[in-house]
Amino acid sequence: MAAKTLNLEAAKSANLTLVEDAERGRQAVHDVIVAMQANRRSGSANTKTRGEVSGTGKKPYRQKGTGNARQGGNNPPHHEGGGVAFGPRPRDYSKKVNRSIRRLAFSKALTARIEAGDVLTVPSFAVADGKTKSFVKQVDDLAGDVKRVLIVGGEFSEETKRAARNVPSAQLISAHEVNTEQLLHYTKILVVEPALETLAARTAN
Repeated sequence: MAAKTLNLEAAKSANLTLVEDAERGRQAVHDVIVAMQANRRSGSANTKTRGEVSGTGKKPYRQKGTGNARQGGNNPPHHEGGGVAFGPRPRDYSKKVNRSIRRLAFSKALTARIEAGDVLTVPSFAVADGKTKSFVKQVDDLAGDVKRVLIVGGEFSEETKRAARNVPSAQLISAHEVNTEQLLHYTKILVVEPALETLAARTAN
């Protein structure tokens, strides 16, 4: 079994909606990638204000007669162990991108990888014995000795998933779940031919 390079003509025959205009979709790809990276941020950075730090609330010394500036407590920001003024608080970094922009970005990224000759197709992909060594050999035979390989298919068998889980340079993913960032991250993209129908549906206008 050999892999075939998916060219533009073959992609159009598979009903993939391509974005061949060099300028169209570039901003959409940028917006989607930024949103995906922002949505992964936990936003959990937190500091305590003067009202939240542990303290007695008692004045450190009397109001008058000491020659020092008056102090209302031990918790203000200028005291050691006091609260933090204007420090980070938990927040939501997530960004929303509408469906049409996400679809355009996905089509643009897929088109760019097809034009670069980085998308390969195979009739099927499975590792019957569930061994990592067999998985690595099969990927190398199909995609060559490359840094990262994304394998896009339908439902992979449990044996295939088990064989792939310890290979950080390769990832199995269904055509329903693959996203724009993954299409751009991997060196080669290996598409199982039945998954082309799902990709065509996802790129349709």
